[in-house]
Amino acid sequence: MPVSIVAALQIGSLPGGKGETLAQILSYEAQILEAGARLVVMPEALLGGYPKGESFGTQLGYRLPEGREAFARYFANAVDVPGAETEALAGLSARTGASLVLGVIERAGSTLYCTVLYFEPEGGLVAKHRKLMPTGTERLIWGTGDGSTLAVIDSQVGRVGAAVCWENMMPLLRTAMYAKGVEVWCAPTVDEREMWQVSMRHIAHEGRCFVVSACQVQDSPRALGLDIAHWPGERPLIAGGSVIVGPMGDILAGPLLGGAGLLCAQIDTADLIRARYDYDVVGHYARPDVFELRVDERSKPGVRFIHDVP
Repeated sequence: MPVSIVAALQIGSLPGGKGETLAQILSYEAQILEAGARLVVMPEALLGGYPKGESFGTQLGYRLPEGREAFARYFANAVDVPGAETEALAGLSARTGASLVLGVIERAGSTLYCTVLYFEPEGGLVAKHRKLMPTGTERLIWGTGDGSTLAVIDSQVGRVGAAVCWENMMPLLRTAMYAKGVEVWCAPTVDEREMWQVSMRHIAHEGRCFVVSACQVQDSPRALGLDIAHWPGERPLIAGGSVIVGPMGDILAGPLLGGAGLLCAQIDTADLIRARYDYDVVGHYARPDVFELRVDERSKPGVRFIHDVP
């Protein structure tokens, strides 16, 4: 069906950790059912947390023991993929009939990744995408993904793909996703700035696709019991700003600011052909005789074991 309801679930990681946050996600089951949402997008690093303001005891050239302890606590709050949390989310998808796209901190070996997980009602966990380029000091705590997880999947609302936070500003990544035929672009984030809204509208207009961006919302550091130097008063740690945008860059719902909620909009993927009539960025508006993008989708493990075949 080309017409469907899509939603951004704007909530934040809770101080009690991944168990408490998972319970919060599951508590929205009735609202998802009531809204008739066929796709629900949730924020970046929702399970596992986005440690805004944390230094992990590190200065250039040295690391303090208390930073190692902070990282150990953060590591313990990350999720295994697959694991108990993904099993619970698969159940939520099955019960609501909604595809789910959400951000987690994935634990793999001794490394953490900022990851997006895809769930389908009948298939459970069907794909994941690891953030290709952590931003700034995120590189201290997260590993980098590779091209093997540039997922675009067939879902009940159309072809769905995701980019995490500032990945959305990587022009070549966007081009690769457009070439994969993305129809509903999901953007889990913690970026609350007005400029983020501009980026979401630009991507929708450039890719002639629907965009569903879900941002975390967090209370002020003081209310959360955090000690972040020079934080301005009672300003929220993350103010939200979830938004849903149409393929001509028009805002369909939001931005939702200052509180939690399920933001919904009706979309019709039949509109994409009309929108791409005069601008198909990887089709008739491309110039392959001048520009070419090569995308390496091979997995890049640090160690490969090669055995002789008898």
